[in-house]
Amino acid sequence: MKAASTPPVAPGMQVLCLLIALSVMAGGTAYPALLLTSDGKVDHGLATAIFWAMSAGFVSGVGFIPETLIWRWIFSCRACLATLMLAILLKFFL
Repeated sequence: MKAASTPPVAPGMQVLCLLIALSVMAGGTAYPALLLTSDGKVDHGLATAIFWAMSAGFVSGVGFIPETLIWRWIFSCRACLATLMLAILLKFFL
C-alpha cells in the first residue's frame, strides 16, 4: 500500500490568517455590537481595522498572492496580524 503524499494544506496557505478571518467573520456576525462605541455609534476606525484584517486573512489564508507589490503588502499575513493588533488596541486601550 502506498503512503499518502498529499500535504494537509495547499502550498502557500496561511492557516493562521485563515483562522483569523473566519473568527472575525463569525464574531462580527454573532455579536455585531462589538463594532459599536459606548454611546451606541459605529466605531469606524475599529471597523476599518477589523475588516482589513478579515480581508487580508482571507486573501493570504487561501494562498492567493497578488501580482502588484502594494496589493501584496495590503493583503499579506503581516498586514492581517498588524491590523488585528490595531483593532485590539482601538477596542480595549483607546
